[in-house]
Amino acid sequence: MRRWRDLTDNARVLAMTLGTVVAMGSLGWAAVPLYDLFCKVTGYGGTTARAEGEAGEILDRTVLVRFDASRERGMPWEFKPVQTSMTVRIGETNLAFYEATNPTDEPVAGTASFNVAPYAAGPHFVKIACFCFEEQILMPGETVSMPVTFYVDPELVDDPEATGIPEITLSYTFHVTDLPDDYAALITPATATQTN
Repeated sequence: MRRWRDLTDNARVLAMTLGTVVAMGSLGWAAVPLYDLFCKVTGYGGTTARAEGEAGEILDRTVLVRFDASRERGMPWEFKPVQTSMTVRIGETNLAFYEATNPTDEPVAGTASFNVAPYAAGPHFVKIACFCFEEQILMPGETVSMPVTFYVDPELVDDPEATGIPEITLSYTFHVTDLPDDYAALITPATATQTN
């Protein structure tokens, strides 16, 4: 503390400015993982829950689930839901499919981000298995059918913010990711030269 008093006014201002820059940079770096953790814990922003198995209780009440698909700019795949909607019983395990095609002449890797609308339904939309849990790699011209196994948690009917929701929309957006090294070797030299 004594060193602080020994600093000139300009040196103190410089030290406080550097400290502020470091603190803001640290907060900016930590913002995404902290926000993801917050969303997973609370369901905020339409983040879904995950489970190892079925709900256990199936209600007579139903809800309409709509399926949506989009791609980030630069993602060359064609991506769409196989079915655009389904009526599901609350608590019942369901299986839906999305389809992706790589129309390019090289392998492309992608990961899917997802959310649920309305946001209040997020914590009650539970995925057991999903293509979005892993990176997907499509070879040139390849088309794949990608499943998602889910249920709507019966606790939805007891949640004052979510009860009475007539429909839920599950949305996925595919993003390009770096190819693993063993796939990156499949890119032709001519293609690699064009991208550099």
